Amino acid sequence: MNLFDCTLRDGANVVGDGFSGELTVSIVKGLLANGITEIELGNAKGLSAYEAAGADRALTDREYFELVKPYTGKGSLGMFQTAGYARAEDIRAAADCGLSFLRVGSNAGDGEKAVKAVQLVKAAGLTCRYSLMKAYLLNPGELAAEARMLESAGVDKITVMDSAGTMFPEEAAAYVTALKQAVRIPVGFHGHSNLGLSQANALAAAEAGADEIDCGLLGMARSAGNCATELAAAALMKKGLLPEIDFYGLLDYLEKELIPLMNPYHYHAAVKPVDLILGLAGAHSSFQKLFEKVAAEEHVSVYRLITEVSVLNRKSPDEALMRRVAAGLR
Repeated sequence: MNLFDCTLRDGANVVGDGFSGELTVSIVKGLLANGITEIELGNAKGLSAYEAAGADRALTDREYFELVKPYTGKGSLGMFQTAGYARAEDIRAAADCGLSFLRVGSNAGDGEKAVKAVQLVKAAGLTCRYSLMKAYLLNPGELAAEARMLESAGVDKITVMDSAGTMFPEEAAAYVTALKQAVRIPVGFHGHSNLGLSQANALAAAEAGADEIDCGLLGMARSAGNCATELAAAALMKKGLLPEIDFYGLLDYLEKELIPLMNPYHYHAAVKPVDLILGLAGAHSSFQKLFEKVAAEEHVSVYRLITEVSVLNRKSPDEALMRRVAAGLR
């Protein structure tokens, strides 16, 4: 099980068609430094969309290539590829710059039309991911049959996309189960938060056997957003489904770097890092100010302090306990 972070692609919808160079580098570095190495980036509408779809409120594909070159050997970095925009020369350029994959996307039921794009990606020597967009257009059995055909065409990894955020957890599980029974390649799940169920759907998909979960830092994505990377990490780690990442480091990056960088765009996360930790640790928010005071004075991570103190006392932790724990953290 792993997280597939889409912040720099789907999340780019919150700023236009693509993130700035500063934010692109910041997010790539922030993810890699904290153990999240599967990263989709670039234009929100995918490779070649700058010209083919007029998605020009972004850097060009070549500019993104140059920005991420220093990081391509440190993780699996790639771009989205809308099937109808696939051009051999652009795909080859993506391979030449060191990207690891392209993720071909087409609506459920249109898989046959996307086979040419899949072939172009494979011919360039790239891993071919595939997004079954608007997966709910087909029933689970029909979607599984299309996935089997795409596997035969060369797709290496395939993702069920709840593009409208319309699924319930049992539906997410049913689609993942059907695909896992139909194909041998890894199966992922991509949910949106339009019904407020993206995290519940991610958990249901994971428990049904999904090999990866799509997510976006601070929940950033088109429309109501994706399952937030940090929320997915917290929930999946608590369930024992996700290998250890540097969770506290990720929260520090969000609090100290990404959230301030997003302030000029007036983007606000629904769940702040400290609120996430309170929930994960089972600590009541009435103790938050005291935790923050002690953490600042003792020069320790407030996230770690909340977590460790809550193991000992979730009902009524006092300042003395917090300082004893803080001393151990130092």
